[in-house]
Amino acid sequence: MNKKLVHTQIQDFLKENEHQSASNIALKGSPFIDVSAQELAAQLVGKQKAKQKLPTWYNCDTIIYPPVLNLEQTSSEKTAYYKSQLVSGTTLVDVTGGFGIDSYYFSKKISTVIHCELNEPLQKIAAYNLDQLGAKNIKSINADGVETLRNQSTLDWVYIDPSRRNEAKGKVFFLEDCLPNVPQIQEECFKVASHILVKTAPILDIAVGLKSLKFVKKIHIVAIDNEVKELLWVMEKDFVDEPEVIACNILKNGIKVSVNFPLSAEKKAVASYNEVKTYLYEPYTAIMKSGVFNWISEYYKVFKLHTNSHLYTSDIKVDFPGRSFKVISVSNYNKKIMKSFVGEKVNVVSRNFKETVAQLRKKYKLKEGTERYLFFTTDLNKKQIVIDCLKQG
Repeated sequence: MNKKLVHTQIQDFLKENEHQSASNIALKGSPFIDVSAQELAAQLVGKQKAKQKLPTWYNCDTIIYPPVLNLEQTSSEKTAYYKSQLVSGTTLVDVTGGFGIDSYYFSKKISTVIHCELNEPLQKIAAYNLDQLGAKNIKSINADGVETLRNQSTLDWVYIDPSRRNEAKGKVFFLEDCLPNVPQIQEECFKVASHILVKTAPILDIAVGLKSLKFVKKIHIVAIDNEVKELLWVMEKDFVDEPEVIACNILKNGIKVSVNFPLSAEKKAVASYNEVKTYLYEPYTAIMKSGVFNWISEYYKVFKLHTNSHLYTSDIKVDFPGRSFKVISVSNYNKKIMKSFVGEKVNVVSRNFKETVAQLRKKYKLKEGTERYLFFTTDLNKKQIVIDCLKQG
């Protein structure tokens, strides 16, 4: 870690060249004796990525950034803040500390946070930055987090963000394939801690996760701007009741749209079906991930269009956890009706339909739109239809 990177002239240079490509900076060479072109390029990439993802770090002139891979793997500030609202108490061990974003936010709710990171260069950078940000109640150590928690007497929380050991498995994702192996160490964790918080990628199937984890009290599905980023598993020692699911979408304006329901909600729910009415609704992705498609229909008193379409409709507008649209027209999908849309400026959505968005755009020369949407889907009579509508709000 080259601390000369935070000198004023270096930081000024990075600000002046913030919109340059890192490769250009690397090729030009460094104008500074004690900082290489490669170091400058790495810091430039760090600042560029942090601007949206980590604004607190970006706005601090004495921050040093790690290699880009470490930045890509870290939590965003929005999700780190969300996680911090789930914990409280005196002590927390962050088993997989990484760049320290989660530890920083945990430190605002927990008296003492132990940040563990095996990668020594990354740990030193994280520790330095946490100090620059004034997080004095974080103890950052270059150590195995699992071994560290084994040496604790009592903890309020253990936080684990396991990494996949084998990316070759593609979409197949089991906690047992991760490091650390959470199912294998959870009993050890509960010997010293009353709560465990586990972060997993959205690709993990909720039913699969529940089979691997014990004492799951809550499952948070967290989306940012309608893109699911994390699954959070809150585990409480000896908890035996039914878990609660919280599907949350954090919008660009910072507003959170959350829907809570018991794990068994979908099994008990009965959906209602009908043809397209005055309003059309598309659930947020966090709701889609939860799989409560029948429950949505029953709870919000809206009709489903088809078992597999996951679009909803009503004559009276409801406060829906997703995007809402006012329907202009509904047509059967055929060459004749599509002639009227050729070259139009519209947003395109394909749900339970034979053609993809890309295929439809190319086929009918559809340009990117604003508030007007075309939904291509299947109705309750198994007909392929086109719904022309305007986004509401």
